[in-house]
Amino acid sequence: MKTLIIAEKPDMGRNIAAAIEPKAKNLRSYLEGEQYIITWAIGHLIELAEPDKYDDKYKKWNINHLPIIPEEFKLIPNPRTYDQLKVIAELAKQCDQLVNACDAGREGQHIFSLIQRHLKLTQPVKRLWISDLTSETIRNGFATLKDGAEYENLTRAARSRSEADWLIGMNGSRAFTTKHNVLLSVGRVQTPVLALIYDRQKQIEAFSSLKFYELEGHFTQGDTLYKGMWQGERLTDQPKVEALAAKVKGKPARIQSYEVKDTKEYPFKLYDLTLLQREANGKYAFSAKKTLDTAQALYEKHKVISYPRTNSNYVTEQNIPEMHKSLSALQGTVYHELVQGANRNLVHKNNKFICNPTKVEDHHAILPTNRKASGLSPDEQKLYDLIVRRFLSQFYPPAEYKVHTVMTEVEQEMFKTTVKELLDLGWKVIYADQKKDKPKAVKGKDKEEEEDEEVEVSEPFSLDSQGNVICHDAIVKEKDTQPPKHFNEGTLLKAMESAGKQIEDEELRDAMKDSGLGTPATRAATIERLKKVGYIDMQGKKILLTQKGRTAVELIRGAGIELLTSPEMTGQWERRLNEISRGTASDEQFMLNVKKFATLIVDKVRGQARALKTAFEGETPSATPAKRGAARSNSTSPEGTAKKAAARKKEPSVKPADGASSFLATCPRPGCGGSLFMGRKGYGCSHYKEGCKFVIWKESFGRNLTDAQVQALVNKGKTTKLKLVLPDGTAADGRIILKNIDTGELGTETE
Repeated sequence: MKTLIIAEKPDMGRNIAAAIEPKAKNLRSYLEGEQYIITWAIGHLIELAEPDKYDDKYKKWNINHLPIIPEEFKLIPNPRTYDQLKVIAELAKQCDQLVNACDAGREGQHIFSLIQRHLKLTQPVKRLWISDLTSETIRNGFATLKDGAEYENLTRAARSRSEADWLIGMNGSRAFTTKHNVLLSVGRVQTPVLALIYDRQKQIEAFSSLKFYELEGHFTQGDTLYKGMWQGERLTDQPKVEALAAKVKGKPARIQSYEVKDTKEYPFKLYDLTLLQREANGKYAFSAKKTLDTAQALYEKHKVISYPRTNSNYVTEQNIPEMHKSLSALQGTVYHELVQGANRNLVHKNNKFICNPTKVEDHHAILPTNRKASGLSPDEQKLYDLIVRRFLSQFYPPAEYKVHTVMTEVEQEMFKTTVKELLDLGWKVIYADQKKDKPKAVKGKDKEEEEDEEVEVSEPFSLDSQGNVICHDAIVKEKDTQPPKHFNEGTLLKAMESAGKQIEDEELRDAMKDSGLGTPATRAATIERLKKVGYIDMQGKKILLTQKGRTAVELIRGAGIELLTSPEMTGQWERRLNEISRGTASDEQFMLNVKKFATLIVDKVRGQARALKTAFEGETPSATPAKRGAARSNSTSPEGTAKKAAARKKEPSVKPADGASSFLATCPRPGCGGSLFMGRKGYGCSHYKEGCKFVIWKESFGRNLTDAQVQALVNKGKTTKLKLVLPDGTAADGRIILKNIDTGELGTETE
């Protein structure tokens, strides 16, 4: 009898046939050769059954029917691909051995396992585990097929992941939806990712800009000019900094210390999928999904890169010869000159920056294959170029610099200068024809602190530490502290990879890979899911939280299920799944804990007060609410909101949202006695039905008012000093004041 090979997708099946059964007959849904029959899944042919397949009562969503905890999960065929499943079932009857040739990863293992379980296939299984789809690699893979039993732990982890997601998603979504009468999607991974976005949004809204000053000294020694930044506490007093400038300007100075140090910058690590998605987002504004889909096409369709869904930045010893072949294959292409300049001696098994088998589990870093690229779309070419240049950089020496650190003293005031003198471009020659990237943030420093501290020069630089120096000028620079930045897909992927922790250190980043949010293969889908359910919107590259997304997080936390929004907790779950795949943790214990947590979610939501529907409505706030001249005047807000409210025939947009917002202050209108709550667009009074018209609009004078600022207006009549945008569009420093205690109308008090 023949051997049945089950690939994950048709393209992969045809590639396998071309490599090992080139004369196989193409019979539409499979290919048949002398030894092998090659067929394929079309993604997931089998799915976990919906609740109503367990009991008809689950067709109606009812919180009293929760939690739903199946004793044994039922499998059902995907109706759209049922014909292909029947083909596999018939072919299996003709074969006495199976080869699992689905993608070499947890999801691919799961796809095959579901087919095997549903069709009750009992034939012995071999596993094809390869990292690219070139014919040579496929033939080598079939020459070294693994026993299917070696991947049993990976199968357990895949099944646990799938069933855990079902339990949390099904019970959480049904509980919150039925309680609050609005479709609310909850998930093991998507909810903590949403919480990351929510927390960043709150930080931005709570941020109050502070004006500060820097003093830049301009120094001369002979023909050499250089600049230095004044060293001391941050200056917020303009007269003080101007007095300092006057004190040092035109005065003789001396070099108190001068240190010169040779440094090297090594090439960046090879790409894993998440790093590739981040850089493609930063450079080309590709979404995470677009990068994944494009990389998958380069892998499956064009066969010019290795398996992209990897979490490793390293290769094994076996990959080193392949890297040299791929380098040779790039000769005669647009990269020919860079190949000619490559030093092959730099890529070897003892170079731990490249070859580190302990950091390669399922798949090595993304590499170009030895197949020449042709017929690529513009987007495919862009992504391929990123991968090839990163690959080529490994064959080049480090960039070399001399770093000059100078401390200059003038009138007992100290100025620091850092000059980075380029000696040799090294690997950076590969990027010399491209626009220069913005320098990366200095680790542990704020944007304001790092700016202007280091100057990179390509011409020789030197000073005489004993020579005379003059401070010929001193420039006062006015600056503002900056709020945290909105997430884009690149920075969100980075946060997901580290479970929300701000990790710059590469070694720590590697250590966190086992306990991030989701996997490289699923993170793009999580972001797309948040868009689809209406929790986030995109404004250019920026990710903005919608009112529905905001309320969802507040309801989940308000119910006392903080763990469901915890990136650290979900990261620990991901680590446990990885341990199950290695055989060092129990899948039964993991699922027992998941079932307990699903029950806890339902119990907590059951006791929660229902939120009003208006808590989920409202426009997505602008990504730059405090930008000068960009915000609406306060006087236009009530009219615009009133028109929209009338058109929708809804209650006022400042109606309090039970369960989603909290008491802020007592209404200051004389004789009212109501309480102020945060609504969709403003802070309104709980006695609005009794006729109280008091409202403070969130967007006022270029600010997106925080709870604390509204409390200050109500209790003290004014805010602290802020940067404002006046109704005529001009910027000013001043305070927002409560102008009318009956209506909440605001005004300004400027200097």
